[in-house]
Amino acid sequence: MVTVAVDAMGSDRGPEVTVAGAAEISRSSGAPNLVLVGDEAILRRLLLVNEHDRERVRIAHAPTAVSQDDKPRDALTDKPGCSILRAAQLVKRGEADVLVSAGNTGAVTLACARTFDRLPGVGRCALGAVYPTERRRGEKDDPFSLILDAGLTLEVDADDLVAFAVMGSAYAARISRNPRPRVALLSIGAEDGKGTSSVVEANRRLRALDRSLIEFIGNIEGMDIPKGTADVVVTAGFTGNIVLKMLEGVAETVMRLGRYAGDSSLRYKAGLGLLMPAVKKLRKATDWEQYGGAPILGFDHLCIKAHGRSTARAMGNAIKVATRAARTELVPSIREALAQSASSSSTQSGE
Repeated sequence: MVTVAVDAMGSDRGPEVTVAGAAEISRSSGAPNLVLVGDEAILRRLLLVNEHDRERVRIAHAPTAVSQDDKPRDALTDKPGCSILRAAQLVKRGEADVLVSAGNTGAVTLACARTFDRLPGVGRCALGAVYPTERRRGEKDDPFSLILDAGLTLEVDADDLVAFAVMGSAYAARISRNPRPRVALLSIGAEDGKGTSSVVEANRRLRALDRSLIEFIGNIEGMDIPKGTADVVVTAGFTGNIVLKMLEGVAETVMRLGRYAGDSSLRYKAGLGLLMPAVKKLRKATDWEQYGGAPILGFDHLCIKAHGRSTARAMGNAIKVATRAARTELVPSIREALAQSASSSSTQSGE
């Protein structure tokens, strides 16, 4: 039975949303055990108004919490009993298998770094992000691609990019049920020689790896991300964060322009009415809440980072992702993949 430690106090929307999502999941088929970490008085009061499986949910008291506006390092130092640290410590001690939080990204990452160890072969960890694409993949018809890194590690070398690729491939294979996820490096051109020296060297190393370890398809450009050309897009955190924010901004702008057009002309409004079924289908296909969260990869324990503005539904789905990761033994599989990659690289160097 998988146990998920949930930082119940970190969300922008407050513990009400987190508790509601966890309570709903606790009553579903195949639900994990849940440990809600936070102010016990508040959490007990919320559980009274959210129907849940009492056999599946318990509370671990944490007297303080880190807000979205807090400076992560100062907050963790000043609040040693905060919910995100307590939740990470539960995982470290083996009282839970995986961590879920919608809290301050910097504080969540730093709590993991202070509590967990890095896997062998990982110089820097990576924060994932999921982005909807036009191509669907895997057994569950998943429309999302995973972007690594999305802002955790700003500057990387070839070793980091190769490790990101290996970890991202292992994650996508288990969470998206895609046995052969297509992995690519984000660069300024599709040719193998394009990009920074780190990208060029990482491309060479990934090309040399056995195809049974990773389905590396080479470099892609930014325009290939929404097309779904790759299932895992590997880049430095500085670039990844900029790309992700730009893509989010473009999507929001398109939606605003559509609403503006509908308000300004009856003809446009009629046209939008005809397109509405297709728009609803697109919105459903690209609904990020169905995915719930994205991973922080590279530690010997897994954290699923949910969006700060997550709804109860998104939090519930983040818990589902975490549960699947634990049940499919994601971290041991990443450890093994990194070891095989290092062995393959050593063999190639020896030749």
